[in-house]
Amino acid sequence: MEFILNLIHKLLNTYLPHIATTALIHFMPLYLFLKFLYFIFRCIFIENVAGKVVVITGASSGIGEHLAYEYAKKGARLVLAARRRKSLEQVADMAYWLGSPRVISIHADVSKVEDCQRLIEETISNFGRLDHLVSNAAVTPLYMFEDLVEVTNAAPAMDINFWGAVYTTHFAIPYLKETKGKIVAITSSAGYLPAARISFYNASKAALISFFETLRVELGTQIGITIVTPGLIESEMTKGKFLTTEGKLEVDQVMRDVEMSVTPILPVEKCARSIVKSACRGDKYLTEPLWFKTFFIYVLFFPEVVDWFQHWFLIPGPGKPTTETPSKILLDLTGLQKYVYPESLLSPHIKVD
Repeated sequence: MEFILNLIHKLLNTYLPHIATTALIHFMPLYLFLKFLYFIFRCIFIENVAGKVVVITGASSGIGEHLAYEYAKKGARLVLAARRRKSLEQVADMAYWLGSPRVISIHADVSKVEDCQRLIEETISNFGRLDHLVSNAAVTPLYMFEDLVEVTNAAPAMDINFWGAVYTTHFAIPYLKETKGKIVAITSSAGYLPAARISFYNASKAALISFFETLRVELGTQIGITIVTPGLIESEMTKGKFLTTEGKLEVDQVMRDVEMSVTPILPVEKCARSIVKSACRGDKYLTEPLWFKTFFIYVLFFPEVVDWFQHWFLIPGPGKPTTETPSKILLDLTGLQKYVYPESLLSPHIKVD
């Protein structure tokens, strides 16, 4: 029996890669053509969200805030959730002014399962339906793994970024099935691109991508799922708001410069506009900006090169301070910050409530 099993694996190891590669080469042109036709079809019959009900978590700033504005412009009714009451109410007022027929704001911490349940229950209580669930809430720990003294201080990365999305999805699915609605999962390109100091953030986003890909298989066509993998987008994170080793949220623009260097940062309005359009079109994936997909190709085909470059570029030499990484030196020498960073990111001020 063991001999037969070993023989099967040997045959598969020997022949399957060649068969699969040959089939891929022959099938790819037809697949891309059919995919293009389907894209045109979805563009023509794009969803009209006027009057539909959209829940957005992490809506008090950044991508979540501007998604609220984009949905509002299209006439959607909104349920906005975040931990900062005053900021959330300001976003709700602006969304109403931009065209949403009705906006309610709910103070909620998505890391708490009871808050996520209350968020969905209040949505149904107020509107009687749910059409789009946008899981956007996130925090970004920024430090070397070895610098973490109390490892549980990194827990919010998974509690908010991963479990927050899982909890809200769990309670929303029965209602989304009724409307054949959509889930918009705001993950990150960091889910597949390894970068120093954001190991917990990377892990939480990778888990989120895998979770929603698996959920898509389980749900089939009952609920559409758009997985968004943004690159660097204008937000409080790219302003320098990070979770420290002590578990506190602080703004550190020096470390922001070290981590992001001369990478162009996309204005949040453009990103939000693309996300809403992609969700209404029924796309399975969206990467903004589009050129960030290049990194995925390099990670797939040249992982050793990516690992070496990321280490060289983001880690200072022995005995040198973090500010002497090649990434920070390049940014300082070229003076490109004012050209590749949106103006709002040059200020360290963030919303406090």
